Amino acid sequence: MIYVLNTLIVPVDFDKREEVAVKFRRITVEEAKELLKSEDWESAIGHQATAAILSQLLGIEVSVQRKMIFFEKGDKGIHFFLKQRLPEGVVLKEEELRKLDFWLVLSEVE
Repeated sequence: MIYVLNTLIVPVDFDKREEVAVKFRRITVEEAKELLKSEDWESAIGHQATAAILSQLLGIEVSVQRKMIFFEKGDKGIHFFLKQRLPEGVVLKEEELRKLDFWLVLSEVE
């Protein structure tokens, strides 16, 4: 399964596993599109503006699903990672978010 997230966090259920190795690498929008075409995926995006931007970038509907997920061995994540930290409590609108630099990062749980 691939999860699409608006954070670089990889949630792991430590009741099931004591140790987890995760690989990260930056990917392009095209790489993200290909991954989402080839595997089952689920949105874990918690903010509307981020979902809208990712929907446009990836050419697919990325819904807002503010829910708890846990990665299992073999799962991947496509993370929308802002390259700056926002002040506490700030929630950006779509037009504000578009002005910020970001990376798409692929995580893989081993």
